[in-house]
Amino acid sequence: MQNRTLNRRRMLATVLAGGVVPFASAGGAAQECDADLRNALLWAVAWKQSAAEYRALCYQAYNVARMQLDIALRTALETQHDKPLAVITDVDDTILHAGSYWGHLVANNRDFFDDAIWDSWIPQNLVTPVPGSLEFLLYCEASGVEAFYVTSRDQGERSFELALGNLQHLKFPFADPEHLTVIRESSDKSPARTRLAASHEIVMLIGDNLNDYKRDYYLTDVDQRMALMERDRDDFGRKFIVLPNPTDGHWVRAIFGESEPPPTEANRRKLKTAATRVAWDGLSQ
Repeated sequence: MQNRTLNRRRMLATVLAGGVVPFASAGGAAQECDADLRNALLWAVAWKQSAAEYRALCYQAYNVARMQLDIALRTALETQHDKPLAVITDVDDTILHAGSYWGHLVANNRDFFDDAIWDSWIPQNLVTPVPGSLEFLLYCEASGVEAFYVTSRDQGERSFELALGNLQHLKFPFADPEHLTVIRESSDKSPARTRLAASHEIVMLIGDNLNDYKRDYYLTDVDQRMALMERDRDDFGRKFIVLPNPTDGHWVRAIFGESEPPPTEANRRKLKTAATRVAWDGLSQ
């Protein structure tokens, strides 16, 4: 008993010194784990960085988008349209992949979105195309369908210039001032969608966030967002093409009350609560 007490005291002293933290293994025994290995972002970022399934879902989204575009083109031939066809797409995590930004956060033991790092990362043009996005937008161009980019970003006075530079760096079609909208003051894209719909027949919207489709989803309640999603379920894969994104978005706001919550212990507890909304108690039924 004395040895066990001493071992616990040594472990506690090590934890307080900031070296390692204990966790329970499957067998229940306490083990040691470096604090940076408990980063809440690890699973999500590892999935975006290495899972073939992530890339497959992106390709699937853009394959579906192409099928819906073909349907819209056939319909346009059969009916008379006064307005040209167009698609509206979000930018970050929809057509631009920020893999090295998230990798940087994890490598530096950050477990929440960091605005200052993001603002330093954006000008480096380290973005890569989300799988399937460039091919789809080139297909739009070849089919005579315009693409409009609508993004919420704020890197100060250079926001528009930097966003346009990201698109041009990767040679996306329609990467010009006429086809890009950068919203600095809010995340509400409704006015941009309304403006574009006045001059074009919008055949689909593309995004990684349900707020890219309807402002209705800008809520701070998980269950309400779920109910709205069920209401709109027939639109997904038709009017709205959804890209996978487990690291950020307005689903985060529904949990924390804000889209970019600070990395506090209270917020980490909220994250755990969200992750255990449904959890087996470990007992046999």
